Amino acid sequence: MRTSRALLLGTLTVGTLDILDAIVFFGIRNHVAPIRIFQSIAAGLLGRAAFSGGLRTAVLGAALHYFIAFMIVATFFVVSRYIVVLRQRPMLFGPLYGIGVYLFMNFVVLPLSNAGRGPLVLPVVVNGLFIHMVGVGLPSSLFARLSIANQSS
Repeated sequence: MRTSRALLLGTLTVGTLDILDAIVFFGIRNHVAPIRIFQSIAAGLLGRAAFSGGLRTAVLGAALHYFIAFMIVATFFVVSRYIVVLRQRPMLFGPLYGIGVYLFMNFVVLPLSNAGRGPLVLPVVVNGLFIHMVGVGLPSSLFARLSIANQSS
């Protein structure tokens, strides 16, 4: 698999798994509609105004979400080219990377955004760590390994 294809498929996988988790988890837990999930992502740029922007801000939120997924996957791709052990042990380092992404998003990105970070509630933290380990870090590492493995063959 070429790097560009692996990067695209990794981005789509990570972005889709992460957003589906948010839609299901917050839909069940807080009865939040999917459009509000996407608007909450757009709120990182627009603040509270994102929630009155209708479908346009939801589409902006979706675009931002997949851009962030791309940056997460691309970061692992680049770093794994220099730190060989990351691609040799994706089942270990993928989930660890996911934890790192979760911490970075919650303690750096969100506090600096116009959305801010909500309170840390145990079920939300547990779900967040789980999806970042399994749905963000693991696919990032597996697609990077697949791309690198096929380049060397």
